[in-house]
Amino acid sequence: MYIPRHLQNTLTKLMRQFPAVLITGPRQVGKSTLLQHTAREYRYVSFDDPLLLDQAKQEPNLFLLNYPNNVILDEVQYAPELFSLLKLAIDKQKQNGMFLLSGSQAFELMHNVSESLAGRIAILKLSGLSLREIQKITFDQAFVPSLDYIQQRESHLQEVDVWKTIHQGYLPRLYEQETDWDIYYASYVSTYIERDVRQLTHISNITDFTRFMVAIAARSGELLNYSSVAQDVGISVDTVKRWVTILQTSGIVYLLQPYSNNHLKRAIKTPKIYMLDTGLMAWLTKWLTPETIQQGAKNGQFFESFVVSEIIKSFYNQGKEPPIYFYRDTNQKEIDLLIEYDQTLYPIEIKMTANPNKRMAQAFDILRNHLPHNELTIAHGTIINQYPQKLWLAENLLALPFNFI
Repeated sequence: MYIPRHLQNTLTKLMRQFPAVLITGPRQVGKSTLLQHTAREYRYVSFDDPLLLDQAKQEPNLFLLNYPNNVILDEVQYAPELFSLLKLAIDKQKQNGMFLLSGSQAFELMHNVSESLAGRIAILKLSGLSLREIQKITFDQAFVPSLDYIQQRESHLQEVDVWKTIHQGYLPRLYEQETDWDIYYASYVSTYIERDVRQLTHISNITDFTRFMVAIAARSGELLNYSSVAQDVGISVDTVKRWVTILQTSGIVYLLQPYSNNHLKRAIKTPKIYMLDTGLMAWLTKWLTPETIQQGAKNGQFFESFVVSEIIKSFYNQGKEPPIYFYRDTNQKEIDLLIEYDQTLYPIEIKMTANPNKRMAQAFDILRNHLPHNELTIAHGTIINQYPQKLWLAENLLALPFNFI
């Protein structure tokens, strides 16, 4: 069962504008399925096939004679020998849509792409299924809580069991067929470490990296404290930094940067870290049912990670980097999320409550009091929460149900 992906519209458009398009993202989020569904007339090559991989590595000229254009090259990071020849083929044929590439290991891949194919390739990121995709909602705009967005989104709303979705996660296979959740995520982590991580860094002990992933999952939604993670896992701070970069380039985590503006002098500079798949987060931290997550001590972290992940996916599916930040200052004043879009700053609080109130948005005044209005418009504040209806709490403060994302 194919679940339509919102990135397909962007992919189709870019195939008409660039000679090559690359889709990156974590393992098993549906990159090759999306490419094959979008470009059905293209030939498909998977470099998981050892014979094809051997030819691409040993005789790349011969390989491209067999596959000169209109081809999908899946897991292309395994055949870096091809990149310089792809450039020559593109410059010779001067056509758009010649090569569609996918890769789950963005570390080496992006180095080869930037060296060989700069200006010739469009790069898209695919994450796991979004809530809209799971619900088969066709509305695909990036989440910016403007009045126009809210009005359009309102006609596409569906009810959702948020805790079931948070627990299940976003990997397509879990929705396409009956799959044992526990065994699936155990295999996923094992395959990821064996195939991707081991190629990127020397790991003498797989258990260390698994414990590291658990430590990161337990901190989703928190400021990233490298020393604390190092102490928990029993590794050096430098190793933690290196491993965080691997998770980041693999699309497993997202580092949310603090908002910086010369007028906000007390703002801290440490990023927050988020797991992008709450199912993986639940498996790693051993919250094994939707009910235990909902009632547990980490429920707020799970809900916030879910909301931030959905917002990130809504931008990725438009082919855009999310223009999102958070704010925290040395006085412990904090704003969960800031979206800077079209010269407008949208302050957002994420609250698990179903009883939102004005006190939850007190920190928004910092922006209105300190940022010059001639440089940036400060939009109404938004509290994303579990109250089932949209509700204005003040003239410039809106409580918005989470399914508006």
